[in-house]
Amino acid sequence: MAESNTSFLTKASYGTGKFLAEFLTGAYEIMVFYFYESEMHLDALYVTIATVIYSIWNAVNDPLIGYVTGKTSRFTRRFGRHTPWIISGLLLCSLSYAGIFAVPDWVRTDPIRLFLWMVVFVCLYDGCYSLWEVNYQGVFPNKFRSTEERSKAAVIATSIGVFGIVSGAVLPPLFYSYGKPESFAFSAVIIGIIGIVGAVLIRRGVSETPEMRSASEKVEQQDEIGFFKALVRSVKHKEFLALLLMLFFYQSACVCMTGSVNYVVSGVLGMKSSATTPIFACMLVGALVSILVWRIVAKRIRNNNQKLLVITSFAMAAAACALFFADSQITFAIGMFVWGLGFGGFWTFMTPAMADVVDSVVVSEKRREDGVLMGIRAFFMRLSYTSQAVVFWLCHKATGYDPALSGIQAPLARMGIKLHISLVPAVFFVAAAMCMLFINTLTPEKVEQNKEDLRKLGL
Repeated sequence: MAESNTSFLTKASYGTGKFLAEFLTGAYEIMVFYFYESEMHLDALYVTIATVIYSIWNAVNDPLIGYVTGKTSRFTRRFGRHTPWIISGLLLCSLSYAGIFAVPDWVRTDPIRLFLWMVVFVCLYDGCYSLWEVNYQGVFPNKFRSTEERSKAAVIATSIGVFGIVSGAVLPPLFYSYGKPESFAFSAVIIGIIGIVGAVLIRRGVSETPEMRSASEKVEQQDEIGFFKALVRSVKHKEFLALLLMLFFYQSACVCMTGSVNYVVSGVLGMKSSATTPIFACMLVGALVSILVWRIVAKRIRNNNQKLLVITSFAMAAAACALFFADSQITFAIGMFVWGLGFGGFWTFMTPAMADVVDSVVVSEKRREDGVLMGIRAFFMRLSYTSQAVVFWLCHKATGYDPALSGIQAPLARMGIKLHISLVPAVFFVAAAMCMLFINTLTPEKVEQNKEDLRKLGL
């Protein structure tokens, strides 16, 4: 297949998906655990169990959706293997998000009913989210073929995606208030509307050309190997396994940090929910400032995306450690700005690094199983919600966090909150770097050889 040469508008449209993925994920991270523990007063253990159940569902949901939607049919030959699922999944995901927070009075009065409500609606939301996001990730390696195209698309998508990360944290608190559970449902409706608008804007960036659909015909002609066999074969590749583990630890760190900000503002600083805005805004500025700087660094070390992920992981670990000593809104904002410097770099290199790894698997297997690969990747990343839930539960249990207390927590409880916004994430970031350092074997030379082999295979 010839190298693609897509326009800026197409790359920007694709970047809308990065915005939506991070916007929805960010909103989920900062709202769900806090809402059920501190607003609904559901015991943190119940919230943790619900999250574990969600993760078990995710274990089946993500890879299986990738496998099923990756199969070709008359419908997909006409519209593409990924595009229809991306659009429909986004619409359903946006509509289902509000259900997580629209808890009826008769459910609130009983902890078991409240627990079951949480389980049902987070799993429903996750299934819809997986439907679009797995296919969104799967279209990238085929949509953007050359190193240059992938690099440009990643920079544009990263720049747009960073706004999604911060928007997912900054916008929801503008529509909800601590101590008013019904305001969280209103905030969720606003989030859903933004998701629906995004479904319109993303279409150009994820549409599949006749050439891409032709490649799908070749995929269809491959022998079926079965879902679980494809899964086992995929994780046997060291490069793919290294990336999966790195993304799990990275995402675990990120959800702990962003999910902690409501606890910091309420329990450490004793401020209103709107006080989260400048903290996350500083993170946005740091991430945006860093993107151009990291691109210069990338050129100096020959666009070794895997090595750059390691460097940025260590940078984020150092910044996270510094947050432990923050004790005011200003110092927390400065700490998040510094963390954003490393975060922007990681985000710049994550997508092209993932595409390089997918190429390596495709060359080795002589077949494209993008849907399965992206489904497995999505599972490992969202397994991080279990990490967040367990970390929060243990920290709160050990330090005596009181969810019924409106305002500043006791000194030991404040220490627990600082642990899950700083030192615990730092450990996760270091673990992410170690996985890529000691397991990954992909080099820039091998990346280029893989691209040449893909051209010869017509994949």
